[in-house]
Order: sequence, then structure tokens, then C-alpha cells
Amino acid sequence: MSHQSISTTASGDRLGIAAAIACITLAGVSLSLSIPLIALSMETRGASGSLIGLNTALAGLAVLTVAPVIPWAAATVGVSALLFGALAVGAVTILAFYVVEPLWLWFPLRFLFGASFAVLFVVSEFWINALAPPKSRGLVMGLYGTALSLGFALGPAIVASTGFTSFAPYAICAGLFAAAAGPVFAAGGSAPRIERPEAGRGVIFFIRLAPAATFAGFVFGAIETGGFTFLPLYGTRVGLDPASATLLGAAIALGNMLCQVPLGILSDRMDRARLLLLIGVVGAIGAAAIPLVAQWPIALYLMLAAWGGIVSGLYMIGLALIGGRFAGVDLATANAAFVVMYALGMLVGPPMLGAGFDVWNPHGAPLAMALLLGSYAVMLAIRRRSP
Repeated sequence: MSHQSISTTASGDRLGIAAAIACITLAGVSLSLSIPLIALSMETRGASGSLIGLNTALAGLAVLTVAPVIPWAAATVGVSALLFGALAVGAVTILAFYVVEPLWLWFPLRFLFGASFAVLFVVSEFWINALAPPKSRGLVMGLYGTALSLGFALGPAIVASTGFTSFAPYAICAGLFAAAAGPVFAAGGSAPRIERPEAGRGVIFFIRLAPAATFAGFVFGAIETGGFTFLPLYGTRVGLDPASATLLGAAIALGNMLCQVPLGILSDRMDRARLLLLIGVVGAIGAAAIPLVAQWPIALYLMLAAWGGIVSGLYMIGLALIGGRFAGVDLATANAAFVVMYALGMLVGPPMLGAGFDVWNPHGAPLAMALLLGSYAVMLAIRRRSP
């Protein structure tokens, strides 16, 4: 291959990576915008907290249902076409939430909405992983994680500025889906192709084949969802006023954004499974130490920023570990397995941390997170010692 061909290929790969990151970042803004928007809208229509919770849980159920068939769908219609379809479903569905009156219809709508995001995350992350240079895969995934974190931070700010009773936030959300189609269209030619999966090599096969990576997704999903649910409550129970308590989640998000790239670069220079083990150990120790600084707000914010930034590496490095090990349809299916485990963690995390609160008020929730991270670290240590 000539130098010109190599240069063209590298340029196309960079364009493809940038397009996939731009697509999922814009979709991430839509996701973080839609969660409070739908919850607040349901509340104003008289829905109970339990009904709102059930509706939110349907998004996780959609991921568990749809993710296993995404590699087959991508092989059948192509990566770009599948992304366009998911973006169209997301845009139409969010507009339907504004138009549809009966609340029972919001449940199938929420399932469709969750299914569209399952496709967007699995396919975009496969695209990024497939094109990332092996020597800098961690850096690329770190840049992806940083961009996604910024996208997640923008969504609630949009709802805060527009309110949730008008058509504006729904239109903005649909517009973001439409805008996300632009980068995919521009770089559609660089989208990797997928062959149809072999029989017997589905999601469960890859969960068992790559537990270090897939269980990283599970632990992060549990801690991220449970932590953002219960940390504001934890803050009020240790003496913070409600406004200060809500900033605990912001501290974690800030640490997440600052640490993604450094952790990604580190993962390019050392064994990624060992780095995940270190994150599990440090994360468990850090979570167990949160009660020790709970009475000093500044120390608590700093602790959570550092701890949250380190633990956020579970998601990004888990994806990089999969990308370094698999290719083609195996990479797509392993990525789907990772997202399935993340969704399972989202379902398990809040009840587990809530039970921790009930067992030991107020410090049971951080200790439940320490238990999750410590168990993951023990699993990795045992696997490393096994032949």
C-alpha cells in the first residue's frame, strides 16, 4: 500500500471516529434532556412516583431486549442505515410525548425511545472502537467519554432554561437527533461493515468470555445510576442543605470529565485488565472513605470529584479492553454485551444502594458502592491468579 493510500485511510478513520463521537454526543444531550423532561411532565399530569419510576425503568428493559439483536440488524441493513433509523425513531418518539395525552401510551413510547438509544450507543461505540488505532485506543475512548460527559451536562441545563411545559424542549430534543444525523451522513462511507453473527456467539457468550470488561460495565452502571439517585439524599442526611447536596453529583460529573483522557492515555501504556483491577481497589477504598469526610463539605466535594473521576474509567477502559481483543462482528456483539451489562447495573444499583441506606443510615449507600467495587476487584484478582 502506498503512503498516499495509508494517509487516506487514516484520514477516513479519523473522520469516522469524529462522526461517531459527534453523533453519540448529540444523542447524549438528548438523553440527559429527556430524562428530567419526561419525569416532570408526567408529574404535572398527575403520575405517582412509582408510575414515573416504572416508566423510567422501561428504558433499561428496552436496552436488555434490543441490544442482543443489534449486531444482526447492523449486518443486515448496515451501520449507517441503522443509526439513521434509530435517530428517526428517537426524534419522532420525543415529539409524540408532547402530543400523546393518555399516560398509558407513554410506556410503549418510553420503550421505543430506550430502544433507539440502545442502537445509538452500541453501534456508535462499535464504530469508534473498530476505527481507533490500537496504540491510542485508550486516548480515543477517553476523548469519547469526555465528549459524552459534556453532552450529558448540557441536557438538564436546556430544560432549566426552557421549562418543561412548552413545546420548546421537545423540539430542541428532536432537533438534536436530526443534527446527529449530519456527521453520520458526512462520514457514512467510513462506517465499518459487520458480518452476521455466528450461531452460539451471542451476548451471553461474550459476557462469559470477557467478564473483566463486561462486568466493568455492570459495576459502573450500578454506581452511576445509584450514586446520582442517592448522593443528594446522602448529602442532606449528613447535614448539607438541599442546594449544596445536589452539587455532589456535579462534583462527580466534573471529575468524570477531567479524568477520562488521562486514564485513557494510561490504559494505552499498561495492561488494561490490571488497570481495571486497580480502579476497583482504589474505588472501593475511596467509597468506604466517603463517610470519613462527610462532615467537611469542601473535602467531600473534592473526594467525590477524585473518586468519581477514577471510577468513571470502568466504562471507557472496559470498552477499550473489548476493542483491543475483538474485531468485526465479534466486536459488535461484545459491545452489545457490555451495554446489556451496563443496563443490568442500572436496574440493580438503585435498589442495592437504597437497601444500604435502610441498613445503615446515612452511610450505607457509599458502603454499598464500596462492596460493589470490592467484589469486582476480587473477581479480577482471582481470574488473574487462575491459569
